[in-house]
Amino acid sequence: MGQPHPPFRFTRSRRLARGIRRWVTAAAGTLALTGGLVAVGPQASAAGLTQVTGFGSNPGNLSMYAYTPQALPAGAPLVVALHGCTQSASDYYTHSGWPTFADRYGFALVLPQTSSANNANSCFNWFEPGDSARGQGEALSIRQMVDKAVAQYGSDSRRVYITGLSAGAGMTANMLAAYPDVFAGGSVDSGLPASCATSVSAAYTCMYSPPDKSPAQWGALVRSAAPAGTTSWPRVAVWQGSADTTVQPANATELRDQWTDVWGIGQTPSRTRSLSGGTTLSEYDDASGEPAVQVYSVSGMAHGLAVDPGSGPEQCGSTGTYYLDTICSSYHTARFWGLDGAGQEPGPGSLPAPTGLAVSSTADTRVSLSWNAVPGAASYEVHRAGTKVGSTASTAYTDTGLATGTAYGYTVAAVDASGAVGAVSASVTATTTGYTPTCHTASNYDHTVAGRAYQSGGSTYATGSGQAMGLWNTFTTHTLKQTAPGYYVVADSGCSA
Repeated sequence: MGQPHPPFRFTRSRRLARGIRRWVTAAAGTLALTGGLVAVGPQASAAGLTQVTGFGSNPGNLSMYAYTPQALPAGAPLVVALHGCTQSASDYYTHSGWPTFADRYGFALVLPQTSSANNANSCFNWFEPGDSARGQGEALSIRQMVDKAVAQYGSDSRRVYITGLSAGAGMTANMLAAYPDVFAGGSVDSGLPASCATSVSAAYTCMYSPPDKSPAQWGALVRSAAPAGTTSWPRVAVWQGSADTTVQPANATELRDQWTDVWGIGQTPSRTRSLSGGTTLSEYDDASGEPAVQVYSVSGMAHGLAVDPGSGPEQCGSTGTYYLDTICSSYHTARFWGLDGAGQEPGPGSLPAPTGLAVSSTADTRVSLSWNAVPGAASYEVHRAGTKVGSTASTAYTDTGLATGTAYGYTVAAVDASGAVGAVSASVTATTTGYTPTCHTASNYDHTVAGRAYQSGGSTYATGSGQAMGLWNTFTTHTLKQTAPGYYVVADSGCSA
């Protein structure tokens, strides 16, 4: 296996700040060319892969492609798969092996695709706060694809999973952090910890020399990206080649530290075992004894996705650029998520998902919901951030005891007379009122580290409002006032909480 070129080239044509950023992009392009890069445009589609349009406002300017097995039943799982740089949805569909298991286990497959209009090398912009944070840019476009797929294919919104390679893996980690109420599990293949980078320069640092943060520090980045009050987290698999010189293997250790801390478990494996292809699997169990985090280390593998061409039950995929013949990662990931049906709770009942879920009203500490009745329903379950918070026989529910000024995600499912729970509705987000402003005085650098601001082209901008704050350094100091969740304004003239 030859050493692949660095996969990240960070250019975004729709950015306004171009000066310093354009210079950095040229340097990144030089690094790619020295590794033998020949950039190619993404292909449109492949046999069996269908483009889906009209999936939402699409602020990230992405394309949605999907594959569904014949006679896919309602209530089946959904897997979202993100390609790497210079790749496309078609490329990932062809080589990754995921269609094999969509057919075998019965689930829908969604493959988002970016382009050179977003990034010169067709990378997902995992290092851009405006593209990787909840409710923004590419992250929101991917979230909208999930909603579209759930509605169009009748997928079970409680069993949605996401995986990605390289830049797609970096975006996967950020999606898991930003949307733990959407994804039940994820797989980060040759990728990086969530919120490892918020700038071009930091992205290269993460790739080649990842920060050695404590588990608590890594975990805090996930908790700050997630909706306030989140208590239920996705199960995460980490795949890493030991000979990867593009994304250093130390990233796998930092990912392990991050997600074990989020789960509140230690960094000592519950068990370790050897698999085919020179692969070592380390598992970290939750309080119930089930693996919450898995780390797969593939000995001698360079940068790429682990595949194992062949017709055996544990084989999948085909080799190609960044698709390396070692072990079928898609097979083991699908089993970790329970897509093969092993160890899973019974599937949803026959009742359809409730429609028309809407927020009736909000107050400082409560949210009221309503939805349309489902024929045959004896009651309804209400879930907040994926966790059941109540049951009701009516088509309305009020959730109380909430934090002020906080966004919460809700879904509803109908329950029949035998107690079988039906398909889950599309989610709706409600934000409580009464937010208490807070004031923060710090350097521009510290503001960006804390997520109150972001850096672009060497300059700093307030998160949410986008107000300019000057150069990104430790010398320039500003006071920022948080006026709403994720929204800051410059308040140098005076700030009262």
